[in-house]
Amino acid sequence: MSEEKHIDPASLPLYRKGKEIFELVMKIADLIPDDDPRLQHTKQFMIQDAMMLSVKVAGASSGLGLYDLKMEAAAIIRKSARDLMVQNHALEMFDFKEAHYFDMVRGLIEEYRLLFIDWVAAFDPWDYIIDRWGLFNPPGVGPHDHDPDDDIPRE
Repeated sequence: MSEEKHIDPASLPLYRKGKEIFELVMKIADLIPDDDPRLQHTKQFMIQDAMMLSVKVAGASSGLGLYDLKMEAAAIIRKSARDLMVQNHALEMFDFKEAHYFDMVRGLIEEYRLLFIDWVAAFDPWDYIIDRWGLFNPPGVGPHDHDPDDDIPRE
């Protein structure tokens, strides 16, 4: 396994774009009336999803660069971005008068998606432990494969 140094998340374009999305979502969320419980519920989901776009990038940028952990973070980010992408439908359905502002969020998410593709492509597939659940192994590694580390004598 490679020794990966901690990367300052703020140096990553993906992280910065995630923060930009979060800041815009917060501005839109501030426009949501406090007296509408349905919109307040949608607001909570929007904020949570927007937060994941930078939080999970920061976590995956820590010194522990294991492939499976990064892929797990990537899957959570993807889900959050996709969920956020469709929140405008809930805003419109619940008659939020400023739902049109959400088109800006959708545009930023598309920019984020393109940065995300490059970020994931840069993951080191040789820096891994076998994911015994079988979801986040690098190509060519299966959940039932023998782990060569098991052959190392233990004292």
